[in-house]
Amino acid sequence: MLWVALGGLLFLPGLGQVHLFDWDEINFAEISREMIALEDYMRVYVNYEPFWEKPPLFFWIQAMSMQLFGINEFAARLPNAICGMLTLVILYRLGYFLRGHLFGMLWAGGYLGSILPHLYFRSGILDPWFNLFIFLGLCGLIAGCWKRKGWLAHGASSNYRYLVVGGFCLGLAVLIKGPAAWIIVGLTALMYLLLGKFKMFISVPQTLLFVLFAVLPPTLWLGIETWSNGPWFAEAFTRYQYRLFTTSDAGHKGFFGFHLVILLFGCFPASIYALRGFGLHRLENKRDRNAWFWMTLLLFVVLFLFTAVQSKIVHYSSMCYFPLTYLAALGAFHLIGEKTRWRRWMSAVFWLIGGLIVLVCLAAPIVAKNIDWLRPFLAKDAFALGNLDAQIDWPVSTFIPGVFLLAVMVVFFRLQSTGAFRKAVGYLFAGSAFFIFLSLAFFIKRVEGYSQRAAIAFYESLEGKDVYVMTYGFKSYAHIYYFDKPIPGDFNPRKASQGSEMSFQQHRSSDPEWLLYGDIDKDVYIATKITKVEQLLAIQGVTELYRSNGFVFCKRPHIRL
Repeated sequence: MLWVALGGLLFLPGLGQVHLFDWDEINFAEISREMIALEDYMRVYVNYEPFWEKPPLFFWIQAMSMQLFGINEFAARLPNAICGMLTLVILYRLGYFLRGHLFGMLWAGGYLGSILPHLYFRSGILDPWFNLFIFLGLCGLIAGCWKRKGWLAHGASSNYRYLVVGGFCLGLAVLIKGPAAWIIVGLTALMYLLLGKFKMFISVPQTLLFVLFAVLPPTLWLGIETWSNGPWFAEAFTRYQYRLFTTSDAGHKGFFGFHLVILLFGCFPASIYALRGFGLHRLENKRDRNAWFWMTLLLFVVLFLFTAVQSKIVHYSSMCYFPLTYLAALGAFHLIGEKTRWRRWMSAVFWLIGGLIVLVCLAAPIVAKNIDWLRPFLAKDAFALGNLDAQIDWPVSTFIPGVFLLAVMVVFFRLQSTGAFRKAVGYLFAGSAFFIFLSLAFFIKRVEGYSQRAAIAFYESLEGKDVYVMTYGFKSYAHIYYFDKPIPGDFNPRKASQGSEMSFQQHRSSDPEWLLYGDIDKDVYIATKITKVEQLLAIQGVTELYRSNGFVFCKRPHIRL
């Protein structure tokens, strides 16, 4: 109950006070909204068109939340807050099983007190549930292995039960996001087999049982979809998953060590202890050494896999949070038990990363109060310059997060230097968790004010009106969700099942050519960026309404005869 209470206190407050962010948060919330509107829970739609990029399980959870609490930001983000509470409980229980109460507290505390793992539980993206189900799937496989080796209590469940539950959880992960879940667990198990000189850790029948239950949930979904609408949707879904691993999305390229840097900074302060945990492979008993081996393998497999993938997106490596915080808990556990020592290089890395985070938090309000300092650096980007015109108040209180984190770091270091390692790590993880909470409370709404609030206010002003709404020159889902786009009059869900993905015909309200040049039957409202407005205004009949923070809002009226 402690971890549920802590998760509730830190994850729930303020969930609905900031608009959802483009793309992912709004994209997923819109899918769930359309599930409810269409009463079609087997196929995923966005903008009332089939969306083959994601399976439906997360959207079932999110749609259920929306049916309980309304279609709003709180309901869209609530599933991940619940996932966060569940994750903390699971990590504590696993840690308690492995090494007792202290290790469980350190593992769950390290996860709660690290920046990105904490932040994701306050978001509306699907990765927290995806990662949790992958981790549970791998844990089922490991438990089956340990039961076979006699490393679990005699009264524990049979290894077949662990493999069934683990395989089913892995199948649910695939039903959340796709076959990347199979690839992650499969590569981890393969590397374990290779490094173990092909010594089977579970039998062939047990492996087949695990695989059977791992493919069962997505097979049931795709089977029902194919039976109802033909094979094209399943084929389009499979092709997209292949493209995801072989091409880079526009705007999502990054340097080779992108994910390594993200984990080092994004999982602070647990990443500091994790660096120490890497060297602790000589543990007391075989089971502990095996746990270290599995977690280290998982970390490196995910890092290698998504370093090789051309698209570089922060949450691609979020599966690393589980093994990384395990290694952090191990490093802290040994420091507390005085089985290892805090090294000078750890102090250097701690102050380098923590100091940069403090510097950013303290500099943000200063720069925001002197926003013109940024204009020379953005002179070539008219849209970014327009964003800076947003009137956002930055009171003195916005310095609190940075000052608080600096105080936490100083107190931690003083305790650490006196040898009070247990108290030091407790203060650090608890303090960093509260720092993240404060940062979101003071910063996120202000940042959103620069990036998208003007556009969302425009879309919300049109809600309920009998008009079309679109964007020009940039991709967005915000105009669909915040306009609360109704089901188009020419929407036909059966049309897509009559042909392939490529032959699917758009309904008119999603066809930009018709909205901009066609014989429209009602007014079209258009949002564009200042960098594209001249092209838009060159279209006959389009007139400018007003400008705000880098966005330009226009109208193409329906000519009534």
